[in-house]
Amino acid sequence: MSNKSLDLDEISRLQPPKLSQSVHREECTQCFDNQDHPLGIDVCLTCFNGGCLGNERHHARTHFEKTGHPFTLNVKRKLKPSASRPEDEEPPAKMKKLAIVEDREVDKYDWITTVKSWKSDPENGLELPEASLRPEVKALIDTVMTSLSSARQSEVKAWEEEIEACEHTVLLEQHDTGATPASGLAHCAKCDLKENLWLCLTCGSLGCGRQQYGGLGGNGHGLQHYQETKHPVSVKLGTITPEGNADIYCYECNDAKLDPDLARHLRNFGINVETQTKTEKSMTELQIEHNLKFDFSLTDESGKALEPVFGPGLTGLSNLGNSCYMASVVQTIFSLDPFRQRYYPTAAQHWATCTEPLPANCVECQMHKLADGLLSGRYSHPRPTNPVSPSPSDPKATNPLAHDTPTPVFQEGVRPSGFKALIGKDHAEFSTMRQQDSEEFFEHLLTVLRRNAKRAGRSEEDEPTQVFAFGMEQRLQCGDCKKVRYRVDEVDTISVPVLATEVGKDEEGRTLWKDVELMECLNAVVAPEALEYTCPACQKKVLATKQSKFATFPQVLVVHARKFQLVNWVPTKLDVPVNLPPTDILELDHCLGRGLQPGEEELPEDNTSASSAPQFNEVAMAQLEAMGFPTIRCQKALLATGNSDPEAAMEWLFAHMEDPDIDAPIQTAGSSAGPEPSSEQIGMLCDMGFTQPQARKALRETGGDAERAVEWLFSHPDDMGEDAPSSSAPSGPSPAAKRIPGTSQLPARFRLNAFISHKGPSVHSGHYVAHIRYPAHGSGVAANDDDPDEGWVLFNDEKVVKADRDSVRQLKKLAYLYVFEKL
Repeated sequence: MSNKSLDLDEISRLQPPKLSQSVHREECTQCFDNQDHPLGIDVCLTCFNGGCLGNERHHARTHFEKTGHPFTLNVKRKLKPSASRPEDEEPPAKMKKLAIVEDREVDKYDWITTVKSWKSDPENGLELPEASLRPEVKALIDTVMTSLSSARQSEVKAWEEEIEACEHTVLLEQHDTGATPASGLAHCAKCDLKENLWLCLTCGSLGCGRQQYGGLGGNGHGLQHYQETKHPVSVKLGTITPEGNADIYCYECNDAKLDPDLARHLRNFGINVETQTKTEKSMTELQIEHNLKFDFSLTDESGKALEPVFGPGLTGLSNLGNSCYMASVVQTIFSLDPFRQRYYPTAAQHWATCTEPLPANCVECQMHKLADGLLSGRYSHPRPTNPVSPSPSDPKATNPLAHDTPTPVFQEGVRPSGFKALIGKDHAEFSTMRQQDSEEFFEHLLTVLRRNAKRAGRSEEDEPTQVFAFGMEQRLQCGDCKKVRYRVDEVDTISVPVLATEVGKDEEGRTLWKDVELMECLNAVVAPEALEYTCPACQKKVLATKQSKFATFPQVLVVHARKFQLVNWVPTKLDVPVNLPPTDILELDHCLGRGLQPGEEELPEDNTSASSAPQFNEVAMAQLEAMGFPTIRCQKALLATGNSDPEAAMEWLFAHMEDPDIDAPIQTAGSSAGPEPSSEQIGMLCDMGFTQPQARKALRETGGDAERAVEWLFSHPDDMGEDAPSSSAPSGPSPAAKRIPGTSQLPARFRLNAFISHKGPSVHSGHYVAHIRYPAHGSGVAANDDDPDEGWVLFNDEKVVKADRDSVRQLKKLAYLYVFEKL
């Protein structure tokens, strides 16, 4: 029997992808070459990994050599000639009915597929003639091509929001008011608006929505109707589908809700859902569209377009839908030499030696892929006139745009969908497609990278994440006995308060705030403060002094400007201008702590509680409770953030105020109220490199919540677990103290090298961009030490431009995260 016959027999026995499997047919899992590349992508017909075929990388061949999976489906995508309509072509037929028409890829592209045998040609794969393929093989190809692609699958999962019914939708009482006017004739009961209409499901009144929702016209008469009648539930007309789906809003709950009996409720007003056509965008669709259009200015003050730049280190990241918070952080960390050196030069070596069966599930693979995509310059070229990308080997691909080009042509950028799916996997916030806080994502990314290094057995000190780590010294002194207590907490950022002082309104009624100095904000962090404290030495309540200082300084200092205040218990962002020193250089020598000094006497440990209940930092608890947070919430926030920093705990509280168990009792190690951690939970944490005692204690401290247990473990690196000897037990030789990262060497001078700015009313909405200072390295962007506002590049998702010095000066004042490097 011939090899060809053997191939056909073997390939006929392959199984189609399961619903749970990702099919990587759009892009290589180890680089950003995609189906638009002239050579296409090879999809493994065994595990459905995607591999490129370029001479330089050839990840399809690498996959075969590692796995022995013999067959692939080569996928190429070509733009249909009809997709770009010439100007003189007949326009499409006029729509007779208002409807939302899906923009389908199948209408724009053709796909060319070829089955290949790598056993027959281990170098490039032997193409098998289509005529020789058996029906079951053709069925397999059809299944692969119609399955949700990996990018689309993660996107769909991310958009699945848990919208639930509430008592007001389930127990809805309706009035018999007759039929609602037909579409096109209906208008708001209090104005003439015919769009953005909300139907009250109690009485059938039509009211327009609020203007800020989706940018549509609206006078808020739907909300006014609720305030007048207390009828709680409304449905947005135009979003009703024949399947019975629609935008439902409960004013009583102040949230989107599900109406499980919507069809019957609408029938009361003469609306048959089976005949409905969706004619307006849903609130989710409007939010996505709004955020994608929410743009920072790409012109200078004279109106001239900013110049796009291209080349190594100047590659944009396509917006995946509300992903700008991630893009700004990724561009910033890959501007730092430790991350560049860790992930770019070693990319090829890792690709060749990685033992992970699926690169899409390997954190290292995805970090190397990002480094190669952003730093090689391979994908940094002007966007072509049609959506099909030119070959990266095209010599014109990396040429800078000519200065006399009248209309800027930006790049497409690379799509970090694989990275986002993996880093956000199983996280309640970052696995979604909603806008998130860039500072929270930065912290989460560091946690994922450190967890991955720990699992791989690599030394923490050798990881690039350590450039951010430093120690903060906390000093507490009793006002009566003058005894002191010191502790050092390991952190990655310093969060500074920004004092908001209103000075008036502008012409559009927006609040104007008084400028503050960044050094004043930093000085406020290290300034002493008085608080009430029960002294274990004096055995009474005293007035104590608390002070925070740097125990060590990091190589890269990330400063988080805390520009929000509570408005009705909702954190609202304030655009308070923050001024940096004229040279962009911070002098922090005076912020260094000195530890226990000669003549100082330490406070005794507070051993009043011999139970296994967690002990909470008294200072931090007092500050949080003084702000009005309930005790149980303060305790949970401190447990989740290291039990020391009230600022970090407060931010945790803001992010977890909607948690269903936020007010549930804390399950302690000695509590009989909670179940013993399961062996599966303990095993999962042990697989991450933690010991059984550590895993068991973390799960007990966090009520069995595995995700919070991981946070707790990384916040308590010195805690060896419940079976470890107590610190109060008679001691033998004490173990060596854990080395605090960073350096106490002076002078402590830091220069601003990047900042992340944000536009919008909240850190969870609006738009993020990054500005990065670039040296002269062939990019056409030169840093200027004499003028700190020169030599900056603006990374606005896929748009990468030479920043205008005047806009740099203004946006620097409104930054959310500042990134300084030690000089």
